[in-house]
Amino acid sequence: MEVIHATNDSSLENGIAASQLSEMLATVDALLPLSLLEAVRNVDTPEELDSEFVDELRNKRLGLSDTVYLQIKRYADAVRRRQRTAHDEAVALARLIGRRPDAEAVFRAAGRYLARESYKTINPFTRRMLRLLPSVIARPLALRRTRAIAVRYANGSVRRVGGYVLLEVPRSVTLNTAPGSIGCAYYEAMLREILGLLVGGIGSVDHVHCAGRLEGTCEWRADWKTFEASA
Repeated sequence: MEVIHATNDSSLENGIAASQLSEMLATVDALLPLSLLEAVRNVDTPEELDSEFVDELRNKRLGLSDTVYLQIKRYADAVRRRQRTAHDEAVALARLIGRRPDAEAVFRAAGRYLARESYKTINPFTRRMLRLLPSVIARPLALRRTRAIAVRYANGSVRRVGGYVLLEVPRSVTLNTAPGSIGCAYYEAMLREILGLLVGGIGSVDHVHCAGRLEGTCEWRADWKTFEASA
């Protein structure tokens, strides 16, 4: 009887874990949609903004519209409260970006924004030590931080295989939101930027598997040795 009870308890725990995972994947951290809108605003803002043409630009450029301003404020407030947003809501924003001729540039800018803002959540002392410690100590610490950021902000997982770091995102927000794999540039840019910030170098990042190409879940591979050499 005790064996049966143990099995039932294990099944219950597995069921709860699966339910929690499903619930998490149905939402995203508010920083993710915020990063998309901040990138739109940054790309649409000219370097020199003439006040005489502000109203005209607002009508022509989505990133300068009042609607985007209000949405940015809403998501920024949600980030401060550590709130999450519906996954489908973030997908809708990504599709809006995917229709732009400069979609890839916007997705890459958004990925870098997400990485930089998530990097700021790491204790400043820890950030400094990661850059000063020998690589044999710093790299495992950097990998741990990358894992935590991937889970919280990308609903993804990070693992190391040999000389590579792999990011897997089972439910990509940007999948099929633009022609080809353009939307996938978002996570590529995020991984490249966060590793660069943590270990001080920028290496190659490849999109080795894509759900859009019917290759399972989306996965990106960063060359850890290249990062070390760059640092």
